[in-house]
Amino acid sequence: MSGNRTFTMIKPDAVGNKHTGKIIDDILSAGFSIKAMKYIHLSKEKAESFYDIHRERPFFADLVSFMTSGPIVAAILEKDNAVEDFRNLIGATNPADAAEGTIRNKYAKSIDANAIHGSDSDENALREGSFFFSEFEQF
Repeated sequence: MSGNRTFTMIKPDAVGNKHTGKIIDDILSAGFSIKAMKYIHLSKEKAESFYDIHRERPFFADLVSFMTSGPIVAAILEKDNAVEDFRNLIGATNPADAAEGTIRNKYAKSIDANAIHGSDSDENALREGSFFFSEFEQF
């Protein structure tokens, strides 16, 4: 990936609260380009598969329930230093700790309903992006 691609997912809380367009505008204004995007409602099976790494954690069932509670927007983004720059743009996982002006500061309600996901490494960006976009490496 050479550090220029990342994966994001606008979560059901932000989609349901009609923040999708504002979040996409924030992403584009920060210099990212969108290489692929899809609007989908995750099935329980798909959510369990995506979050399989957390299967043994006590919050797994609640996470799957939340992620299947409404549609999401999955996207592949491109920019130099994509993963790190995007993590800075979205802010801390807990919106109470997120810096002013970050996506989570502006649109998230809680640590659980935190509006958006961003890959935390180039390796995870490839894995997560490939989960939603089979042709990920072609973008």
